[in-house]
Amino acid sequence: MRLNYPVVFPLNQITYVGEDDSQFFCQIHGRRFNVLSDRYMLPADEEEIRRSELQHKMLQFLFAGKNYVGPVGDVLTPRDGQERCRVLDLGTGGGFWAIDLADEFPGAEVVGVDLAPIQPREVPANCTFELCDLDQWYLPYPTGHFDVVHARFMHTGIENYPRFLHEIARMLRPGGLVILIEPDTEPIADGKTASEFTRSGQPSGMRGWFALWEAYRKCLRDKGIDVAVPPELPNILSATGEFDRIVSQEGNIPIGFWPKDPVALSIGQLAWMNYDIMLPALKPLFLSAGMREWEAKKLIEEAHQDLYYPLVRASTRLHIVHAFKKP
Repeated sequence: MRLNYPVVFPLNQITYVGEDDSQFFCQIHGRRFNVLSDRYMLPADEEEIRRSELQHKMLQFLFAGKNYVGPVGDVLTPRDGQERCRVLDLGTGGGFWAIDLADEFPGAEVVGVDLAPIQPREVPANCTFELCDLDQWYLPYPTGHFDVVHARFMHTGIENYPRFLHEIARMLRPGGLVILIEPDTEPIADGKTASEFTRSGQPSGMRGWFALWEAYRKCLRDKGIDVAVPPELPNILSATGEFDRIVSQEGNIPIGFWPKDPVALSIGQLAWMNYDIMLPALKPLFLSAGMREWEAKKLIEEAHQDLYYPLVRASTRLHIVHAFKKP
């Protein structure tokens, strides 16, 4: 059930010191969750904030120390008569990307939007955070208002992703930049996906790991999420008819300590820590979907076993796309 909250709640209206923020959270199977959406079923607690930071650091390694792909610097150069450029970070999580971008571009106005107030209290003056359920037909932001819209690791909370991209196009100014980053939900072992192992009839070497992600994908589908969105990002963007100069990249993310290259090893270590935290965070989703307690526990324990004592090289695929709104 969705609670009747304002479509946008500016977090500068919350007095954090001594504030009871329980109105923004609920407890589900022992973990803290947001109250705005029952579709996005990952927790909103300290462990999830830590996981958000690990993802942010991992992408910084992947992007050679930068926080983004594409010509963000060029787009955030003020045009004639424009006082400030504007950036919208959708699904901001712990707010790490929004804060870093506000520091890098002090002349830009950066707004981070999420389902729960889990962002830091002390942020740059040009960075603000708001609460909003982004899984709605119309988003409560002005048309042609933003120069850059950024969204990553959040398609699992959006039922109608093509419609979501139409809303991004509406909110962007002509010539504005969108950046989308989403991981596959299909696991990879020794370079082969779960589908490839199924077709070949060969064992994956990570039975528990593969079983958990198949259960996760089923839960997402049951909630109306299209698990095929990440690899289709450039096609879905193109189908809107709103964007051109679409650039698509894939990042192969190692999971664990097997890479020899130092940068790849750092990425693998951060990815490993990310999944170490994520696995138990999936338990409330599994239980809410009707799985019995012992089944969920066994599924997570066996996936953890494959993570801790790998027999093969685990990895995942990240889909990274940027494009410009047509003039």
